[in-house]
Order: sequence, then C-alpha cells, then structure tokens
Amino acid sequence: MEIRNPASLPVLPLITDLGPGETEVLALALETVDSLAIIDDGPARRMAEALGIKLTGTLGLLIDAKTAGLIPAVAPVLDQLEGLRFRIASHTRNADCVP
Repeated sequence: MEIRNPASLPVLPLITDLGPGETEVLALALETVDSLAIIDDGPARRMAEALGIKLTGTLGLLIDAKTAGLIPAVAPVLDQLEGLRFRIASHTRNADCVP
C-alpha cells in the first residue's frame, strides 16, 4: 500500500460537489492504472461510473473477505459497523448477496 496525494485533485471539485475524501479517491483512481476505488457514497459512485472507474463498496469488500475465508460471516461485521454509525441502506443489508 502506498499513501500519496493525487496530482489532479484541483480539477475534480470543478466537476462535482463531492466531499474531500470522495474527491481524492476519484482523483487517485483516475491517475492509477487498473485501480479499484472503494466508495460507498451514492453520488460518488455515480461519478465513478460516469468516469469509467472500477469500484466496490464496504459490503463488496466484506463479501470478498468472507469468500476468501478471512471472516466467518458478513452480518456480524455489518452489525459492528452500524454500531459505529456506519449507515447501511436496508435494501443493501437485506440483499440476497449478503452471505
């Protein structure tokens, strides 16, 4: 893992009205070949799709972690996240894809 600041950051605020974190993620994804952006925010996900950025969200990471055997189940982790005020839409939480 490498921590760095995006070079194109000043351009994105002109395009959209996203928060600073989402803006940095999108800028870095645009600058990095074959990147995967981890985005949960709806408007940021729509912008990523419009820009052709490959993306996933927290739920996608958790499902991948379960599939890889890194966690035994997704639901307990979602419970913990909700306890920390992480918002999860009920239709997402109850999706058939959540093992």
